[in-house]
Amino acid sequence: QVQLVESGGGLVQPGGSLRLSCAASGSISSINAMGWYRQAPGKERELVAAIASGGSTNYADSVKGRFTISRDNAKNTVYLQMNSLKPEDTAVYYCNAEVVTTQYYGMTYWGKGTLVIVSS
Repeated sequence: QVQLVESGGGLVQPGGSLRLSCAASGSISSINAMGWYRQAPGKERELVAAIASGGSTNYADSVKGRFTISRDNAKNTVYLQMNSLKPEDTAVYYCNAEVVTTQYYGMTYWGKGTLVIVSS
């Protein structure tokens, strides 16, 4: 089984910064794409940023220029550096990864989420 554990969420002032981390563990052969999603109260879950195994990235328009996604393949970890945070960034942030195991080429896993609150 594979587990994803997020960390780094919390309360931050508008204009501030946070860095989220997500570490994957278990019987992992490799990880293809990894990403961050978020879900605000009363809203649908949306893609924030994604990064492929080769390093190419995609960002939601709402965070482009403010957030940076990166990964450390040796640690099976993905990061989300969030700068210039706005109140509308408030949400539960979820880590996602497509994981290759001995049984499956690619299986999507989710973390349990970490809460980010941007408020003065």
